[in-house]
Amino acid sequence: MTWAPHVTVATVVERDGRFLFVYEHADERDVYNQPAGHLEPGESLVEAAIRETLEETRWLVKPTALLSISLYNAPANGVTYLRHTFVAEALKEIPEQPLDDGIIEPRWLTRDELLACKAQWRSPMVLDAVDEYLSGKRYPLELLHRQQHN
Repeated sequence: MTWAPHVTVATVVERDGRFLFVYEHADERDVYNQPAGHLEPGESLVEAAIRETLEETRWLVKPTALLSISLYNAPANGVTYLRHTFVAEALKEIPEQPLDDGIIEPRWLTRDELLACKAQWRSPMVLDAVDEYLSGKRYPLELLHRQQHN
């Protein structure tokens, strides 16, 4: 069997000092995470970030920068995730958008509010992404290339 990490995307969306999180039921508990999910066949990483954020929060976003690329070995399932985290701007909420299964609701939290519910983070990457964002890290989206074949 060939080993391969699961390719995922996540977005950090900030408005007025609050960050957009997903409150969801995962791994047998209710947890907080950035809007995040798996890359699907045929889509770019940026397209996946837009889609996942909309499906999990009802917010249409515009990715503006790459924040980080990280590997995470999840102790709950032993899976390694290759996570591409984007900074994104909230454009508009689409109330009629159904939420993905397992999503309880989107929530806007400050960093301090996130710290207060540490036991409910899906992984340590939740705070890491906020702190990377607050440190000013930003990389141009042009770093990401999508090979096109005719």
